[in-house]
Amino acid sequence: MRRNTTKSLRAFAIELAVYSILVVIYFFLVLHLLGGWLFYLEAQHRYIYAAVALLLIAGQAVALDTVTTLLFRFLRGRWR
Repeated sequence: MRRNTTKSLRAFAIELAVYSILVVIYFFLVLHLLGGWLFYLEAQHRYIYAAVALLLIAGQAVALDTVTTLLFRFLRGRWR
């Protein structure tokens, strides 16, 4: 039982580190690629800006959850 706990914690730590890196990359990618457009939307079209921001948040959640789930499955399968 203790061995499984150690493996799970190790996999979780790796997953957390990779997830953190992916979030930072995503943030700077969106800032670089969409920053000017989002600033324009925020200043001129607030409702469209709100919808786009919500879609970006939801897209990030789905994409990063998928990536980390696949990573976690890979790590758990590899260390068993």
